[in-house]
Amino acid sequence: MRIARRAGHKRMAWKNGQGLTEEVAAFPAGSDTDSFDWRLSIAHVGADGPFSVFAGIDRTIALLDGAGLALDLPEEKTVELRPDGAPFSFPGDWTISSRNLGGPTIDLNIMTRRGRCTHEMRRLTLAPGETFTAPGTGWAVFNSPATVEANGQEHAIERFEAIALEASESFANRAGTAAEILFVAVSPAA
Repeated sequence: MRIARRAGHKRMAWKNGQGLTEEVAAFPAGSDTDSFDWRLSIAHVGADGPFSVFAGIDRTIALLDGAGLALDLPEEKTVELRPDGAPFSFPGDWTISSRNLGGPTIDLNIMTRRGRCTHEMRRLTLAPGETFTAPGTGWAVFNSPATVEANGQEHAIERFEAIALEASESFANRAGTAAEILFVAVSPAA
């Protein structure tokens, strides 16, 4: 188990220059937007506009903060992301634009390079005392502060921090309140 503290997240402009991203983790280490196998990041969306196009990349996003984010998709379809809603998966090749619904938004993004890796994202709420066991290798990204216990040690976790877990590793929520996490599993492509 390893904790990715928010203070250590790499901050960078979007590929299209129209927003800011906090990179939680990427593989291989030191890779950029043209060379990663996978990349986990938090995007700050301050204004309406186009998404960056990532050819050959599969993406999933989920809203972390804000009233909502509308995604205008190909074929004149629209999907709305909400604070407690399910993650949305789509090919990075798509031309998409977004509209904030009621002010700026923050969302969690996982991107995997097609043919190298696959991913899955799930939103979970852990009750006080509940234990989470990773179903596979991945990251638990916290959308609320929490105190967790793992391997007999307690750790204070701030919002937007993450814990890297191997399959079957676990932690327990020791806070007196529920903790919201998004678990992102990443696997080599078959």
